[in-house]
Amino acid sequence: MTGMRADCLEEVLAERHGLTPEQLEEARRLGERSGQSIGRSLVALRYIGERDLAQALSQYLGLPLVSLSDSTIDPNLLGLLPAEMALRAQVVPLAMNNGAMTVACADPLDVRALEDVRLLLGKDLHPVVAGADEIKRVLEQHYMDRLIQDIHEQDAEVSGEDLDIADLQKMAGEAVVIRLVNMIFHQAVRDGASDIHIEPFERETKVRYRIDGVLREASSPPRRMHAAIVSRIKILGDMNIAERRLPQDGRIRLRVAERQIDVRVSTVPTLYGEGVVMRILDKDTALRGLVELGMPAATLARFRQLIHRPYGIILVTGPTGSGKTTSLYAALQEIYSTEKKILTIEDPVEYQLPGVNQIQVRPNIGLTFASGLRHIVRQDPDVIMVGEIRDAETAEIAIHAALTGHLVFSTLHTNDAAGAVTRLLDMGAEPYLVASSLIGSVAQRLVRLNCPDCRQPDTPSADALREVGITPQEAAAGTILRGQKCDKCGFTGYRGRAGVFELLTVDDEVRRMIVGRTSATDIKRYALAHQEMKTLIADGREKVLNGVTTIDEVLRVCQRDEL
Repeated sequence: MTGMRADCLEEVLAERHGLTPEQLEEARRLGERSGQSIGRSLVALRYIGERDLAQALSQYLGLPLVSLSDSTIDPNLLGLLPAEMALRAQVVPLAMNNGAMTVACADPLDVRALEDVRLLLGKDLHPVVAGADEIKRVLEQHYMDRLIQDIHEQDAEVSGEDLDIADLQKMAGEAVVIRLVNMIFHQAVRDGASDIHIEPFERETKVRYRIDGVLREASSPPRRMHAAIVSRIKILGDMNIAERRLPQDGRIRLRVAERQIDVRVSTVPTLYGEGVVMRILDKDTALRGLVELGMPAATLARFRQLIHRPYGIILVTGPTGSGKTTSLYAALQEIYSTEKKILTIEDPVEYQLPGVNQIQVRPNIGLTFASGLRHIVRQDPDVIMVGEIRDAETAEIAIHAALTGHLVFSTLHTNDAAGAVTRLLDMGAEPYLVASSLIGSVAQRLVRLNCPDCRQPDTPSADALREVGITPQEAAAGTILRGQKCDKCGFTGYRGRAGVFELLTVDDEVRRMIVGRTSATDIKRYALAHQEMKTLIADGREKVLNGVTTIDEVLRVCQRDEL
């Protein structure tokens, strides 16, 4: 295997899936940024699925392809490999034959990882290929179940509320607690969770992961371990384990599955102990290029024109959790060059952008969006990103910066693109200044995507089609799909998310309407008639007809009155 050339795998993938040179080049660029193979990059870009990559590796290497869902996993063989090594190498031992071990691996081309496993086991390896998602699921479930079983077999019963600080420190440092917390992080990262919730109740502790915007329960540790788990997390987050009566915030930086992960920690006292919520900031999955956001081609082309303008304000609007920051980061990465100085002021700085100067808001010492923005404009920037326009002062300074030759990006909490105009006016901004500075606004929401492994043709009811404005003729000509709920998508039918978008550009007529304080409804009506703007629900409708998502998802995030 050491003599095999990975570029040949690229040819296999291109031939099997009809990949264009542009898609391959995009995957190469992503691989250069993230350090992953082109196959993994194509999966990350959703041009192929995990199973597609496994099938291509099997064909290219001439190795059997196995489905772990149909295989019997021997826990005794799995027990021969430490959890950390198995997860890092993405290897599952399957069988022993004549002193050699058959192992399922996600990437047989990773010779170094397989050699580490061979040296540890002291046995020859016969590799077969399995999907990376299958391997991770089997490993995480096995090691988590085994760990929780070990804990249940221990005799000691303790109550976290009765422990003193020395006891908590001792428990938090025990190997079983460290392994349990590590496994919670591993499972969250493997499943692509954005948040981890650890919640104490009277007789149980619940662990839930927010995956694709929806909470999902996971294997839960024994209730008696709750205080030790919280203390371990507090120690990692440099928080005060002695304080259990007040909320606390912390930050953890750790390495999971060869990836650098930042975690924001928040604890609050509840009736049965401290509740913990951890936001996972995974640069590898969150920093996307513009083409990865899910914008329709026409909207993407118009948005690109906006972000390459020399000055003006561009606003991204939507509720919390709708992907606004991800879109702004994608835009900044797109326009970055060594010839431009880009400054951001954020609350908090979620991801570090190469080549970008980022400032963290600190209200406790007087560093607010407004005060920080005043100083930023003196730093000779070309592009400024303000995390959010929250008040009249910040709006005024942002408008002034745009009028003095800066390109300004920011976010607002409004329902649609046209609502950004009236929101600025409601803050007290002068209409003529808004008309002169605002060049465009984008409204967005996030919809879950049909699982690529179990999606099948679907025939929605006439009532469902009517709710999103799809005619029977459009439905017959489209490709409407729905996930059938498999183990790879956690039996939800969905895996991954993409945006639905509504883009308003400010032309001469919109400027005139802003100066005249025309309502957001009338501005939107004009843009739909005279620009290429589509409403959020219209973009969602197209994604339904293209098999990307479902009617249920579009209606979950979009208002029906947009029809």
